[in-house]
Amino acid sequence: MDFRAELASFLKSRRARLRPEDLGVRPFSGRRRVPGLRREELAELAGVSMDYYTRLEQGRAQNVSDAVLDAVSRGLRLDDAERAHFGNLVRALHHGSADRDGTPRPESVRDGVRILLDSLGDVPAYVIGPRLDVLAANPLARALFGDFDALPAARRNVAWQVFLAPGARELYPDWEEVARDTVVALRLDLGRYPCDDRLCTLLGELSVRSEDFRRLWAEHGVREIAQGTWRLAHPEAGALLLHRETLHLAGSPDQSLVTFAAQPGSESAAALVLLSIALTRSSSSAGRAIHSRSGA
Repeated sequence: MDFRAELASFLKSRRARLRPEDLGVRPFSGRRRVPGLRREELAELAGVSMDYYTRLEQGRAQNVSDAVLDAVSRGLRLDDAERAHFGNLVRALHHGSADRDGTPRPESVRDGVRILLDSLGDVPAYVIGPRLDVLAANPLARALFGDFDALPAARRNVAWQVFLAPGARELYPDWEEVARDTVVALRLDLGRYPCDDRLCTLLGELSVRSEDFRRLWAEHGVREIAQGTWRLAHPEAGALLLHRETLHLAGSPDQSLVTFAAQPGSESAAALVLLSIALTRSSSSAGRAIHSRSGA
């Protein structure tokens, strides 16, 4: 992954969304070739020289201090997620990662978390790890989003399913929103895990095979997405409106529990109950068939 290009594109995209008059900065004279802040104007806002900011944006600055990162972030009006991503990109150029070796640890879901997943009953839920890999899922989540356990390892991934799986656009009526949220989550992971070969392989496959992924990736969106509302058009359960919550798991910093709950008393809640009952009956029938064969 070319982190110099990533850093330059990220900073340019953030300069492009600002105007000097909105920030109380005296616009520099001369014809503007691109919209937004010029490098000179941002350097003045951040209190650094034009030469230093240019080297920073091009990934050539050495020993960039947190004070400089904070000053440039304030000038660009970065939020907390963008500021963290900015710092991760700068560190990735020189150190791989600030706190880790740049590679996520092997993923293993605790037994207690698996028990919790299965006990959620009428709430679809799964555990995701780095690069949006699905590490475990309860039966209702597998019924809604696909049987992850039956897929090859590379396809047990939210991003792969959203962009490359057949039927994804039919499943998600708001596919564009779901896809954009997926891309910004991957971009955060890229900054956190700059040396993760599996993440780079995934990004490469998505870039080659999906024009929509390339388009959304070029937006350089960065934000933490912990909750939201997803609409599903499921072939068996019908139209569903589900509230998504992402809960980070204590003791497993690279893992999150993602739940999809319906409003109590709603048609979506009733549909999930019916789907759960159907799954239970199907499982019971399969169990009886196995028992019958074994006793024959």
